[in-house]
Amino acid sequence: MARRIAHQGTKFSIAFAQQRSGACPGGEFFDGLDKPDQAKVMALFLLAGEGKFSNPEKFGNLGDGLYEFKSFKIRMPYAHSGSERGVIVVTHGFIKKSNKAPKEEIARARRIYEEDQKPSGLKVVPKKKQ
Repeated sequence: MARRIAHQGTKFSIAFAQQRSGACPGGEFFDGLDKPDQAKVMALFLLAGEGKFSNPEKFGNLGDGLYEFKSFKIRMPYAHSGSERGVIVVTHGFIKKSNKAPKEEIARARRIYEEDQKPSGLKVVPKKKQ
């Protein structure tokens, strides 16, 4: 199955993770947002597609190769694809209720990402500290 592409930028494609069942949790979450919130998240996808990740209020680091798009309380975890160059894989979305992303949501992001990447056998690999 082909992944659903949310945005094709000049540097990165933003795609929603595809599970073996055919489910697309990130796409389903995005589709469930109201139009103004969809526009805010799409603005983040547009920036990411151009490689503009410099605003920590809009792009968070969840650790171990996972990141998140941040629009107020809306969070959409993502990782760079290990099998496709220039592809950012959005795992799912959630509404943040506390200061930090819940560990359960980070674990869910990892599970969805690894299932998406499973055909190639690749996993999220944390960046090495220099």
